[in-house]
Amino acid sequence: MKRRDFIKSNSLMLAGVTVAPHILNASILGDNFTSKRPPLKERNFTSKAVERTIKEVKKTIKNPELSWLFENCFPNTLDTTVEYKEINGKPDTFVITGDIHAMWLRDSSAQVWPYLSLTDEDDELKDLIAGVINRQTECILIDPYANAFNDGPTGSEWESDNTDMKPELHERKWEIDSLCYPIRLAYHYWKTTGDTSVFDSKWQEAMKLVVKTFKEQQRKEDKGPYSFMRKTEHDTDTMPGRGYGNPIKPVGLIASGFRPSDDACTFLFLIPSNFFAVTSLNQLDEIFTEVVKDHTFAKACKALADEVNDALKEYAIVSHGKYGNIFPFETDGYGNNLFMDDANVPSLLALPYLGAMPADDPIYKNTRDFVWSLDNPWFFKGTAAEGIGGPHKGVDLIWPMSITMKALTSTDDAEVKDCIETLIATHGGTGFMHEVFHKDDPKIFERPWFAWANTLFGELILKTYQERPHILKEI
Repeated sequence: MKRRDFIKSNSLMLAGVTVAPHILNASILGDNFTSKRPPLKERNFTSKAVERTIKEVKKTIKNPELSWLFENCFPNTLDTTVEYKEINGKPDTFVITGDIHAMWLRDSSAQVWPYLSLTDEDDELKDLIAGVINRQTECILIDPYANAFNDGPTGSEWESDNTDMKPELHERKWEIDSLCYPIRLAYHYWKTTGDTSVFDSKWQEAMKLVVKTFKEQQRKEDKGPYSFMRKTEHDTDTMPGRGYGNPIKPVGLIASGFRPSDDACTFLFLIPSNFFAVTSLNQLDEIFTEVVKDHTFAKACKALADEVNDALKEYAIVSHGKYGNIFPFETDGYGNNLFMDDANVPSLLALPYLGAMPADDPIYKNTRDFVWSLDNPWFFKGTAAEGIGGPHKGVDLIWPMSITMKALTSTDDAEVKDCIETLIATHGGTGFMHEVFHKDDPKIFERPWFAWANTLFGELILKTYQERPHILKEI
């Protein structure tokens, strides 16, 4: 099912979309905030720690609608999208995005991320996340250039794409962040739990394939082995240049065929994803130094991280006439830059969230001012809300994810409060976050079952509870 074919008008018009029955049957109940979660026996996975956390956080939340949204959204990934089992005694977890039965390396990492801090209270939750890491390892070994995978060799609607498709692949769009997110999850799983069992020989092989792929896509000697073309009406759904993208000058940055929105890059050096790659490579350096004891590979990770970081300093800081020095969204090494931001993560807005830099970095602050303004062509301000969208869905459609990310990277209480209040006002009466909503009417929205947006919202409320609980009492 195509990601771009889900537009709905009014909150519960779901023509042509298969969604979970509990969501399909949910009605807008006004002030009667009845839980929209599946009945207990129909939930895919129940975590004792998550359930305790929901009850604990709700005690601090004054606003009943916010309390209801948190209870619906925070456990949505576990309730509806995880498929857990054991294979040869090892945890294995397949995570769908919601209304698309496929596992994106990016989405699956992000969907379980907010539960990491609760693993010390729940061994079954810990195993579930270990299972995600194990499954991602298998996926990378199948094809490091793929962004989304099937649960087995089932084939895909995209199998006719002009690229090296395999039956295990749902889609084969090369996106740098698809390899960064599994590293982020594995690294912080280790830091949180102390468990190193996920760093087995297969994982190590997969990580060496990650670094090999990054180096191939620096394109120092040739264009590399990856190309992609699709017969489509949407120009962002295929790559120009006979499948290799627009020309780039090899400067040490890593080329990405597609953005985290699954849209083709204009200039292949996607800056947020290169920053993310630096962070991920430094994390690999630490793991292979401290746990695996493979110092040769650790040094190779560190050297690549330093090379990309040096190139970012030279090619990813550009003087803007209005905002001063800022980061462009994309560049090509020839001096051409694309000034915009996209709501999908990694984004320029999300750089501190991904550990790429502190929120008070002066260039980041300038960039943040730019991306959250009408000077960003994909920022929209309407009668219902303001926020960032992207070419994937088109003009006037705001991604709730951008509003959530603004709050997650904010250092200002008033700004966090405003973002949460906006999210309360724009769920279209459904009790869930969506992929997009119209800037003037939140009842015009897309994807009523999009687990990443739901869980990210839950992460924001949990973070606010932990760091700024007074905000939850003021809303």
